Amino acid sequence: MIIVDSQVHAYEANTPKRPWHSVPNWPAHVTGDEMVAAMDRVGVDGAIFISAFSLYRYDASYAVEVQRAHPGRMAIVKPVDPDDPDVADVVAEWKKTPGAVGIRIMLTKEMGRGPDHPGLERIARAAVRHDFPVNLHCWDNLDAGTALIDRHPDTRFIIDHLGILQPRVPPAPAEPWAALPKVLDLAKRPNAVIKVSGACTLSREPYPFNDIWDPLARVFDAWGFERCLWGTDWTRAFAVVNYEQGVEPFLKTSRLSDSERAMLMGGACIKAYGWSPKKG
Repeated sequence: MIIVDSQVHAYEANTPKRPWHSVPNWPAHVTGDEMVAAMDRVGVDGAIFISAFSLYRYDASYAVEVQRAHPGRMAIVKPVDPDDPDVADVVAEWKKTPGAVGIRIMLTKEMGRGPDHPGLERIARAAVRHDFPVNLHCWDNLDAGTALIDRHPDTRFIIDHLGILQPRVPPAPAEPWAALPKVLDLAKRPNAVIKVSGACTLSREPYPFNDIWDPLARVFDAWGFERCLWGTDWTRAFAVVNYEQGVEPFLKTSRLSDSERAMLMGGACIKAYGWSPKKG
């Protein structure tokens, strides 16, 4: 079984050389080397490294450095700016970058953009032209995310974090799965797949978070395992679970067959991004 984490964020310490845009409740640094070491400790073969928007906004230069240092272990995704009139050129240039496997759109409520934003139109068209999947971060804003997906049936979308708002600190909210009906309805869109990333942060029980499996079973039934991409969302999940705790429940649960586990924890991600890790 090849294990691929569909979403990780590595980053340097906050220095004048590469200053952070904001200071989240994350460790002072989780460098690319430290991320790969954490993966090695729990047997994760590779990861999709999403350049951290909260720290670096649209600058993915650190992700490029890390991929260059760990080309067989990391593929990279860059957030792109819908307000940039030249965003289609940015996507075209990103396509030339070694290890680049996708782009990301931030469509949370605080971004203040509707699904008809002209920049999103440019990005969706450019993604088709350059055969990139679009990672869509629209938790707590699933109606807008669904509308965007429906407007662009030829664009491939990868929904971040189950489309469900996840806590940055414990405990999980009283009804962590309240948006689940919308997530299940979204499965009807054939041009979308979904990341089962950060799911352990939605648990209201201690490790190994057994209460996540009934709602996840409904996700798997609606989407199919070939459209579900396991991931940890490390380090955003840092204050809720550690890296091992984001991995081990999926490796050890009896709720998955061996074939389901292999598809969820690697096969679907490899298919969605067209990238497979190579240890060496």
